[in-house]
Amino acid sequence: MDQVKIGRFIAETRKAQNLTQRQLADALSISDKTVSKWECGKGLPEVSLMLPLCGALRITVNDLLAGERVAQADYQKKAEENMMNLMQENQENKKRMILSAICGGLTVIAVCSLVVIAAYIRMPAAARIALIVFAALTAAVGIGAAAALEVNAGHYECPHCGALFVPTLAEYVKGYHTFTRRRLQCPHCGKTGMCRHRIVR
Repeated sequence: MDQVKIGRFIAETRKAQNLTQRQLADALSISDKTVSKWECGKGLPEVSLMLPLCGALRITVNDLLAGERVAQADYQKKAEENMMNLMQENQENKKRMILSAICGGLTVIAVCSLVVIAAYIRMPAAARIALIVFAALTAAVGIGAAAALEVNAGHYECPHCGALFVPTLAEYVKGYHTFTRRRLQCPHCGKTGMCRHRIVR
């Protein structure tokens, strides 16, 4: 889906309804920064907010996902295109999660191998230090790549307001986590909690 086109459509429709970003945000119980983010094409409304948003703007979900008012004659075609786009996005998220797991696994194997070589094979002290430094760099790059893949795979669900959001990489790395949840601050309600990772919308 074209986030920029959808954001432009939200802005145009909001203005046509004579609503400010703050008024629209208040109607949806979110911050005006969230509305601004949508309108700048930096994110999409969460599924839980789509119906209330469409109600406030007097459009359909199909209009929203298409980024334009859909003519009645094209409604079925656009609905199918939007459904296919959502399915494709979900598949891409699953691929990112698989790649993240593979990247993390290979990193662990590589780092352990380098540490074992540095510990048990006879070599000059300088070479041993260089190998340990290389192992540390490998760990940092591998974990960073795995984190970058995972943070963009799906969304996190706030346990307080139910909103879906994608954290920044910095927020993702700082938050302690379990296998399926990560402690994050929701950009919508501002509360911090153990947010569940959802790959599929």
